[in-house]
Amino acid sequence: MRILAIDPVRPDKAILREAAGVIRDGGLVAFPTETVYGIGADGTNPAAIRRIYDAKGRDESKPILVLVSRRQDLYRLVRHIPGRVHALMDACWPGPLTLVLPALNSVPRELLGGGSTIGVRQSGAAIAGHLCRAVGGPVTAPSANRSGDPEPITAEDVAQRLEDRIDLILDGGRSPSDQPSTVVDVSVRPPRLIRAGCTSFDRVMEAWRQ
Repeated sequence: MRILAIDPVRPDKAILREAAGVIRDGGLVAFPTETVYGIGADGTNPAAIRRIYDAKGRDESKPILVLVSRRQDLYRLVRHIPGRVHALMDACWPGPLTLVLPALNSVPRELLGGGSTIGVRQSGAAIAGHLCRAVGGPVTAPSANRSGDPEPITAEDVAQRLEDRIDLILDGGRSPSDQPSTVVDVSVRPPRLIRAGCTSFDRVMEAWRQ
């Protein structure tokens, strides 16, 4: 495991290219988001996704969310986007809101936890956004800790909890929040709160009703 310091506001392109190369080669990279540190893997690579379950000690029935750099990338992952969901994205993206949508059949089953939906988010953090663009596809971002442990808010937290289970940590300093993203299932009506987090569910429902 290596640790590379990176500016969270103006991330070094060479470091991002190196991290993207690790991910494209099937490796795991921990990086900061606008919530807590996440584990990045190629969201199209089943073997890399399975490494996340092993690294976290995660129950395989629990799905793994992915980040996209652009809304257009959603169409590589989801079957359709209900009209009102666009209003949610306008109000809350980029940001700490994960939306659960019906997954395409081509999406790796390892991401879905045995279900048929996928959690997707467009991150507002510079490192996360640039990393997704450098990889050129969806990047996973479950919290970079062992399942059941406290949320990782520093690179040191990640290193202590995951040790050599991952290949690279991008140290962008302390996370701005100790809460994960809010997860909302918008494959059903009305939307259903799956996990409370940084984005208020009241804000989500306000945007939905508008």
